[in-house]
Amino acid sequence: MSIPGKLRAGLGALGIRPPPPGREESVEDFVRRNLGAEVFERLIEPFCSGVYAGDPSKLSMKAAFGKVWRLEETGGSIIGGTIKTIQERGKNPKPPRDPRLPTPKGQTVASFRKGLAMLPDAITSRLGDKVKLSWKLTSITKSDSKGYVLVYETPEGVVSVQAKSVVMTIPSYVASDILRPLSSDAADALSRFYYPPVAAVTISYPKEAIRKECLIDGELQGFGQLHPRSQGVETLGTIYSSSLFPNRAPAGRVLLLNYIGGSTNTGIVSKTESELVEAVDRDLRKMLINPRAVDPLVLGVRVWPRAIPQFLIGHLDHLEAAKSALGRGGYDGLFLGGNYVAGVALGRCVEGAYESASQISDYLTKYAYK
Repeated sequence: MSIPGKLRAGLGALGIRPPPPGREESVEDFVRRNLGAEVFERLIEPFCSGVYAGDPSKLSMKAAFGKVWRLEETGGSIIGGTIKTIQERGKNPKPPRDPRLPTPKGQTVASFRKGLAMLPDAITSRLGDKVKLSWKLTSITKSDSKGYVLVYETPEGVVSVQAKSVVMTIPSYVASDILRPLSSDAADALSRFYYPPVAAVTISYPKEAIRKECLIDGELQGFGQLHPRSQGVETLGTIYSSSLFPNRAPAGRVLLLNYIGGSTNTGIVSKTESELVEAVDRDLRKMLINPRAVDPLVLGVRVWPRAIPQFLIGHLDHLEAAKSALGRGGYDGLFLGGNYVAGVALGRCVEGAYESASQISDYLTKYAYK
């Protein structure tokens, strides 16, 4: 960033910038107004591409980055809100950390020794036969008594289940189809959320393929890279998997996880796997890989036609409309959850699950005494 760009960002963060417009702002509008064009174009735009695979001119600042939006809302400026947040944190400290958890060294990222699959596998092990696989929910109806009747197609045939409460963490467009017979208003609201396509391309190169200027002490270090659209590349971002975690690649090789597609590049759904690999490889050779390096070893290509829910302007209104419609219809005990409700990051999904569990527990406690 240039010195004028840094000065503009600093003054804006202190509150020397145009006032809020009195309407819901996009991420682009909020950042340009508060921190200037350079911060948006060089930092926030690639961050939005990497996290949401989204278009920051359409993403809602309040819905997508609510914590930052609230800083200005509560403190009059980003710095003012940060100071207030720190003061509040001192008055209301967080509950003590679970001593069974590992202690990270500062700000870091984490995974599991054998990959993220270890988490659902461990949950499955704890829950045992309560987890039902290959059960497809076909309908939900209210039972004559309080609660719901859920009908599933299973490998053993059609099964009917009675439940006091239901929490739906499926994608919003699936929930919309299932809930339409109960509430067309809720179904219509849930159908308005947009999920663009994203492809995950996992490839490996020999270490000597990395450009020397990208190495630190002879190693590829760091988290990875996010790409501004102004760079003229298709790839949204690249994670240096073998640099972040041990045992991700054999000695002498690097493992790179790349994402391509998103709201501004929906055409990836018509590309073959080899074309996606070629696009990623072509981009990497512009900045990270030597142009004359050998072809990468392709370890996996996965295309998600409807990948990440976009928290666009109006997102929170649509979500509230769906919840209100279910409430008006008398569908107490039917809860909406998942990443379009809580947020797309894994951490927010976990936090949202705890919040849903608390709501369900409160509901069932009241239910038990009625």
